[in-house]
Amino acid sequence: MARFRFPPAASGFAAAGAVALAAAAWVVFPPSVAGQAVPARPALDLPLPWPAGGQATAEVQGLGSLGTHGERTPVPIASVTKVMTAYVVLKDHPLAPGDAGPRITVDQQAQDESTSAEESTAPVRAGRTIGQRDLLALMLIPSGNNVARLLARWDAGSQDAFVAKMNRAAADLGMTSTTYTGASGVEDSTTSTAEDQLKLAREVMKDEVVRSLVATPSLRVDGVPGAVVNTNTLLGRSGVIGLKTGSSTAAGGALMWAARTPGGALILGVVLHQNPGGTPSAGLQAALAASETLIAAIQQQLPAATR
Repeated sequence: MARFRFPPAASGFAAAGAVALAAAAWVVFPPSVAGQAVPARPALDLPLPWPAGGQATAEVQGLGSLGTHGERTPVPIASVTKVMTAYVVLKDHPLAPGDAGPRITVDQQAQDESTSAEESTAPVRAGRTIGQRDLLALMLIPSGNNVARLLARWDAGSQDAFVAKMNRAAADLGMTSTTYTGASGVEDSTTSTAEDQLKLAREVMKDEVVRSLVATPSLRVDGVPGAVVNTNTLLGRSGVIGLKTGSSTAAGGALMWAARTPGGALILGVVLHQNPGGTPSAGLQAALAASETLIAAIQQQLPAATR
């Protein structure tokens, strides 16, 4: 838990502030009973339009949980997996804002996988060198599975070794219902819950590089043909500033999202398992629509609820 420091002028209020912060921490990080996490109590019981199926959760930074709705069992999360991939890569190889990072050589495997019709990829060519930041962009913005695996091999030597890091990072964050089996999310065996993914969202949004990348609608990368377009079509609507989409037949549609209120508060949320069994594109559209409805309602109701 973060440590809070009170300036000298506020020392007279330190005790009261500590009590308030402890209460807020209880809301966001509730105690456990018999080793099991107790679901967070909503800080505000808003009548939100939660998705009819799947699972979803949301919180407001500095306020706490807005609740969790739907199933709480682990489900496939598809390319939302790449958020953890970015988290581990940046934990091992941190970047300063604006830093391009080390040049990484594209291997033959990443090029061969770039032509796959079975998954989302980025068109990279073997032998070219691309900066770490640009590779993170190619992974997070157009959701390049081949780039996720390339970054995993660069970081840990093999995807299997990198996956072990992913699972250790998940355990460190208290993501007790999460199992990663690949760096890209293409495997249906990578499963998690909305509540666990919200814990990750909290952490990655502390990184300015991640915040910048996931807020980018499109960009160009040297050596990659054409514009790289973000799969998160909610950017710029209802204050949305990121984070990451995911879709597959088993996962349906998924979205980890971040938005700002007009007053600047950060809202984080996760919507999973929308329209599973349908086409990935239909599932993604369902996740985007459900998330947009939820975000708009929070934006509308929050000001009156916090007066």
